[in-house]
Amino acid sequence: MSLFLATETIPFGVALLVMLGLTALEIIGLMTALSPSDWIDHFLPEPAIDGGLEGVLGWLHVGKVPTLILLILFLASFSVAGYAIQILSRNLIMTYLPAILVSIPAFMAAIASVRVGGKWLAYIVPRDESSAISEAEFVGRVALVTAVSTQKGLAAQARLRDNDGRSYFILVEPDLDELQLKDGMQVLLIKKMGSVYRVIENPHPTLI
Repeated sequence: MSLFLATETIPFGVALLVMLGLTALEIIGLMTALSPSDWIDHFLPEPAIDGGLEGVLGWLHVGKVPTLILLILFLASFSVAGYAIQILSRNLIMTYLPAILVSIPAFMAAIASVRVGGKWLAYIVPRDESSAISEAEFVGRVALVTAVSTQKGLAAQARLRDNDGRSYFILVEPDLDELQLKDGMQVLLIKKMGSVYRVIENPHPTLI
């Protein structure tokens, strides 16, 4: 029990307890048909228009997987990584490392877990199909460019939201050669070619 009671492992113990609490909340929500994940995603405040921030959110699969599920995955990974490092430290140098020092690699491991695990969860975790729009309905909607590639020929990333506030991250390319996509630009989806949507600049900014 010394591992769980040591002051050097307090952040990882707190993360574990919060994770267990959120997991229990999600299970109860699923049993009562009132998913906390959908509630959180619906009322989550709109992030500021910032290409870097939106790019990171898309990279972490926010909008593709319920936010609460991603948070549970992050906390679980942070806790496990922190405890594992402290156990290794105890075995090698007979003492625990400072919590703040261990938190750095544990945080990085948790981010990596969300990135990798979120990709698989996007295929596994069911979403509310009754109100979520399908990709076939994306054409004709307005999206916000969130990350423009610096390499020529690569599609940019954009985000659009449905009527219930759900976010969808998609790949877009300009339909006109003279159009240069920029972070924060509003674009209108006019057709889909493979996995990429062709877009023009939104002629009616009030539509977004």
